[in-house]
Amino acid sequence: MPLIALAIACLLAITLGYVGMCAASPFGTCRKCHGFGFAMDTDRKGRPKRGKSCRRCKATGKRIRVGRWLFNRAQRIYREGTH
Repeated sequence: MPLIALAIACLLAITLGYVGMCAASPFGTCRKCHGFGFAMDTDRKGRPKRGKSCRRCKATGKRIRVGRWLFNRAQRIYREGTH
C-alpha cells in the first residue's frame, strides 16, 4: 500500500508542476526548429546558414504548450456554454 501511495504522490507532484509551468510560461520552444524560427542548413562549403522559416511556429520559435492549449479550449467551451 505505501508503494501505491508514493506513486500517486509522485504523479500528483508532476501534474501540479506541469500545471504551474503552463500557468507561468504558456509558450515553450518549438520542437521542430529548436527555438530558432528557421531550419539550419549548410552551404556548399559546409558552413551553417539560415534555412527555410519554420511552418509549425510561423518563424517565432515559440509554440503553445499542450496543457495550456487544453486549458484555453476548456475555458472557451465553458464561456460559450454559459452565454
